[in-house]
Amino acid sequence: MTDSQAVDQQATGRLYGVGLGPGDPSLVTVRAAELIGRADVVAYHSARHGRSIARSIAERYLTGGQIEEKLVYPITVETTDHPGGYRGALDDFYQEAAERLAAHLDAGRDVVVLAEGDPFFYGSYQHMHKRLAHRYPTEVVPGVTSVSAAAARLGQPLTEAEETLTVIPGTLPEEELTARLAAADSAVVMKLGRTFPTVRRALERAGRLADAQYVERAFMDGERTAPLASVDPDSVPYFAVAVLPSKVAPLEAPAPDLSGQGSVTVVGTGPAGPLWLTPEARGALAAATDLVGYTTYLDRVPERPGQTRHGSDNKVESERAEFALDLARRGHRVVVVSSGDPGVFAMATAVLEVACEESYREVPVRIVPGMTAAHAAASRAGAPLGHDYAVVSLSDRLKPWDVVAQRLRAAASADLVLALYNPGSQSRTTQVGRARDLLLEYRAPETPVVLARDVGGPTERVRTVPLGELDPAEVDMRTILLIGSSQTQHVTRSPHPDVTWTPRRYPEA
Repeated sequence: MTDSQAVDQQATGRLYGVGLGPGDPSLVTVRAAELIGRADVVAYHSARHGRSIARSIAERYLTGGQIEEKLVYPITVETTDHPGGYRGALDDFYQEAAERLAAHLDAGRDVVVLAEGDPFFYGSYQHMHKRLAHRYPTEVVPGVTSVSAAAARLGQPLTEAEETLTVIPGTLPEEELTARLAAADSAVVMKLGRTFPTVRRALERAGRLADAQYVERAFMDGERTAPLASVDPDSVPYFAVAVLPSKVAPLEAPAPDLSGQGSVTVVGTGPAGPLWLTPEARGALAAATDLVGYTTYLDRVPERPGQTRHGSDNKVESERAEFALDLARRGHRVVVVSSGDPGVFAMATAVLEVACEESYREVPVRIVPGMTAAHAAASRAGAPLGHDYAVVSLSDRLKPWDVVAQRLRAAASADLVLALYNPGSQSRTTQVGRARDLLLEYRAPETPVVLARDVGGPTERVRTVPLGELDPAEVDMRTILLIGSSQTQHVTRSPHPDVTWTPRRYPEA
């Protein structure tokens, strides 16, 4: 920095973004009060009616000798004839407001911009910060957020232990709101007002309405709290939030109410860990009182306080299904955990088979899909399933090998790409070699074969070999095989990974 630049920097004022907390002047921090009291200029936003909540909170700390800059929005939610539309009108306003504040800063005046709550949490100050902070010395003073204020007024924790908190603007589309609420541990929905009916529907669709709390104007005049389901939509202002508090039960909490109708939801968790879960699956897992499943798959699901886990061996599908349905008949909300997609060689069929018995027909059963192993493996290799394909299990535990061979021949003679599940295990060691030899009657030895093991897991390995060189010793129960058709190609794209893909267009006969 040159001497002249140092002099110029010293000659300018300092910019302060000052958080005021949720509304009670006594919740303003000591640092914020000090800065407001000694500022040369105090700026605050307001709507066109001219009233500013931020100024009213800070009023007791004003000296009366400061310059006040009222930054009046040209619009809030109204329509506009600005050529850039709503966003263009606001951008012009923010730029004009920044220039007004820059004039004070250039004249050596310190400028405090007031912000309700915290300046960087959905705050208007941040628009000034983006335009000015790189030009002037700047300090941001945090404030108590409306989220913290709402939790304090409810007297309920937001998060505990490993729970996560999701903060969501109520202006999102209903489908997006529903997905995020279903997947959340704890959540706060901001910006209610006219969005309240949409938020309420999203909570109901996500199965979270009974847990939702409503907080209006926390630490301000007119404060109100209530169960959200009881709130009249026409009475909801902008300064209100919806809260899904922590699910961790208090020490003196009563036992869960199991007097209502229970249910069974069969959830597909994808091929590996949390990255493969859909929002709907996350929501179903979070809402369950009981989790039932093969122990290896249950271990992939994060533990939540208040849930009971029932692990079992991987060869007792029918017994597991019956156990889950019995729990549901006693009022439990049961999730049966399945890897991949529950309807593809997995637990959905086992549950439905038992649920269709007369004694269980009154139990509601829902299936939540998941990413299949075939699709996950295909995505790692390229696009080998880009045309017609068939899915076949090589396991002969539940059907004779003659049936497996018959289906392999039918698919191979139709020149379909094949996704082969359950290729081998400690007790089944011959199926891969027999399937390879059968397929070589229909396919060229150089036909690409994708071997995908532990896709999404810590020992993932995906590679492509010619069908004629497929070694059964390299295939186990955690491997899925994708056998190409006559049209499938394996291409080297150095320095990028090789890709295997099947054209969408099939040649004329």
